[in-house]
Amino acid sequence: MSQTANGVTRSLPADAQFLTSAYGGISQEMAAVEDILTREMSSRYESVNEVVSYGCMLGGKRMRPALLLLAAKACGQVTDAHYTLGAVIEMIHTATLVHDDVLDEADQRRHLATVNSRWNNETSVLLGDFLFSHAFYLATMLPTTCAARMIGRSTNIVCEGELRQIASRQAFETTEEEYLAIIDAKTAELCACACELGARYAEASEEQIAALEKFGRDLGIAFQIADDLLDVEGNEVETGKSLGTDLEKQKPTLPLIYALQCFQGEQREQVLAIVEGPAENRGPGLRPWLAQCDALGYARRRANEYIQSAIAALSILPESESRTTLEQLASFVTARSC
Repeated sequence: MSQTANGVTRSLPADAQFLTSAYGGISQEMAAVEDILTREMSSRYESVNEVVSYGCMLGGKRMRPALLLLAAKACGQVTDAHYTLGAVIEMIHTATLVHDDVLDEADQRRHLATVNSRWNNETSVLLGDFLFSHAFYLATMLPTTCAARMIGRSTNIVCEGELRQIASRQAFETTEEEYLAIIDAKTAELCACACELGARYAEASEEQIAALEKFGRDLGIAFQIADDLLDVEGNEVETGKSLGTDLEKQKPTLPLIYALQCFQGEQREQVLAIVEGPAENRGPGLRPWLAQCDALGYARRRANEYIQSAIAALSILPESESRTTLEQLASFVTARSC
């Protein structure tokens, strides 16, 4: 299976093919969102259009608009507003990815060169800004300001989370609680917002809205823990993106935090010496230590706990194909390889 945009074709990995199958029940709705993305992520200026339409390829899984649409369908029905909101939430997500690639100095995402790699950092920053501003413009075109307020608040929280993570670099005393608070903000917030928007614009009950917001938040936390695991043990050919950037940037993610809590005294100092040593030695040097204390297994178990919590939150919803798909997506989050 492949995807083409702006003359660039990429093969979709097995995980993306699973998602394509899982989205079968909302295929028409996802196509409507994709039409809006294609139309809005463009420019009348050829040089700008090349960059913006290329950025449309980088979002990859389209998980956030799918969550929004599935939440709507599980609670009621999908409306035209949901299509716009699906495009808006994906544009904001893509903007964060483009900016993340600059911060991480990554050169690959979704089996494509990153914008900063193909062009430069200036282009990446401006593309992210373009996507943020245009997303808010689209949100303001809806009949009420509810979505714009919610998305604006969530985007601020996401940016705060990213700033907090930058501040935590080399802060090897970071606790698991602090780490979870950071990823709740920088990753889970937008998933929670997508689910809440889907339910709210389907005129769901407040109990259903709260349940879907919790589902999205727990799923988002598990997603980020799984992402951090992939950064340590993933395969770049399978993931299609640059790995090892967390260690390179000395970000204290859950496996490292757990290992530093497990080891004391001289052993802890040896682990710290590896983390603070040459970047190219950090991954190979840490793997035996992470294996010794089962740090990766611990992180995986914590991610699965959040997934089980997310699935439990859906019990308030009536049984439906959309609810089942949400449950399947939750399970996919910790089993994926990209």
